Amino acid sequence: MMKNFAAALAVTGAAVAATGAMAQSEYPERPITMVIPLGAGGSHDLNARVITSIIPTYLEQAVIVRLTPGAGGQLGTQEVANAPADGYTLLFTHNYIDMLQQHVENLPYNPAEDFVTVARVNYAPIAVAVNADSPYETMDDLIAASRENPGGIQMAHSGNWGALFVPAAQFMQSLDMQWNLVPYQGGGPALQALLAGDADVTMGFPSSLGSHLEAGTIRILATAGPERIYDDVPTFEEVGVEGDVGFMHRVVLAPAGTPEDALATLREAFEALGEDTTFTRMMGRLGENIDIITGDEYEAMRADQSVAYEALVNQLTSQ
Repeated sequence: MMKNFAAALAVTGAAVAATGAMAQSEYPERPITMVIPLGAGGSHDLNARVITSIIPTYLEQAVIVRLTPGAGGQLGTQEVANAPADGYTLLFTHNYIDMLQQHVENLPYNPAEDFVTVARVNYAPIAVAVNADSPYETMDDLIAASRENPGGIQMAHSGNWGALFVPAAQFMQSLDMQWNLVPYQGGGPALQALLAGDADVTMGFPSSLGSHLEAGTIRILATAGPERIYDDVPTFEEVGVEGDVGFMHRVVLAPAGTPEDALATLREAFEALGEDTTFTRMMGRLGENIDIITGDEYEAMRADQSVAYEALVNQLTSQ
């Protein structure tokens, strides 16, 4: 009898201890994986290296980057959509993959229903770039050559209906010219195609173009935004491309159903990241801004983007 009582007491004690351990456990208990649905060397890859070097300070866990390029970003996005909604697998993507592709492709996931916002990290204006030894000294040179030889200019982009493809399509429509749009698995591979001489022109963002501009291997012909970024380079509007063209939002999403406490922890960490002086300095070296928006505020922006992109797709495909 005493032996049975002692055994029961031991089991009860173990159960209490286990319950106590569970009560004390807090998210995250192990490293978090951040999936990028794009190739190496692009602006998302470069931004992620900075983010994941600092944000472990606030999460007390490592954040591991996994590049999963393919199908214009759909491969990596589907990977996260199918992942357990436990806060340990996140998606680092952008607004074109997130909210535009659904209007042109039959996606294996529903972006509005399958993901929730952790944080919008920043936004970036795109630039038109050619090789430093390109015969096109100015945007006017490139426009003239494109009109003279429709389809003869090879434009490297990061995937159909992605962050480089969409502004290129808007350029062609606004300027009445035609490029041959060649897809690569992300902005990094597209830039490498330009540097290798396999493409005549590409587009890119400050973090991916900056070092090449400093090294003198590329030339910038035009940039997005209302103000000039470089004194001697015109804006899109100045070369005849008006409207909201060429802005990319970099955003971290989680699978829908992720526990609210995990989302709250992640959002607090990104808000703290936005105030971190080391992070600010490192992003400044990349030429990138910081503008953290979390939760419902960016969810409202996603809804607006979807409406705007559906209209844009109808406009671009109705020609």
